[in-house]
Amino acid sequence: MTSSDLSQLHRGTPEEHLRSSDPVLRTVIDGIVRDGNQPALQPDPTEPPDPNMPTDRYGVLVRAIVSQNISNSASRSIYRRLTDRFGGHPPTPREILDDDPDKLCQAAGLSRAKTASLRSLAEHIDSGGLDLERLHELPDEDVIAQLSAVKGIGTWTADMFLMFHLNRPDVLPVGDLGLRHAVEKAYGLSGPPGPAELERIAEPWRPYRTLACLYLWQMAQATPQV
Repeated sequence: MTSSDLSQLHRGTPEEHLRSSDPVLRTVIDGIVRDGNQPALQPDPTEPPDPNMPTDRYGVLVRAIVSQNISNSASRSIYRRLTDRFGGHPPTPREILDDDPDKLCQAAGLSRAKTASLRSLAEHIDSGGLDLERLHELPDEDVIAQLSAVKGIGTWTADMFLMFHLNRPDVLPVGDLGLRHAVEKAYGLSGPPGPAELERIAEPWRPYRTLACLYLWQMAQATPQV
């Protein structure tokens, strides 16, 4: 497929905007498209659902807390132990709050910090302080603020939630190490860019920074599992 063919393929699309605004990103996108591996925010509907990857908003945040700072394989194992404790389903906020924290921690293999985070999430939802079903009505900054009020949920988790579960088109997770390494590789930098430098590099990608990140993650084979 020639460059002309790729231009025709992307005419009038977010990819066209990214290709025309950043020559480095154009090379990344064209290489991925030639390989037939275009990224997507939504799961492949032809694939069977993964029981370890919940799709409801509460379940997604529970899984995100469990997965913080550990490998994908370890997070799958701990999440499975957590759901096994509650009859094979993700625990409801009330089930989390009614459970003994020490026993939950031991049974699921959770750290005390993550157990406290799960309880904080459950408390915010149970009290009505966090209404997950209305988050889609809020601007990105307010979603981040509401989620970050939960103990143990930081900006990175909120950014991933915006990108993969609210499908917001213009999110730049400056704290994501995989993205920083991908940008370092694509742009020939001497090291991973810091937040300010990454913001500067990504400025031309607006209003499609989410899609740009997906292509860079795809290039580096570092797409987060959230």
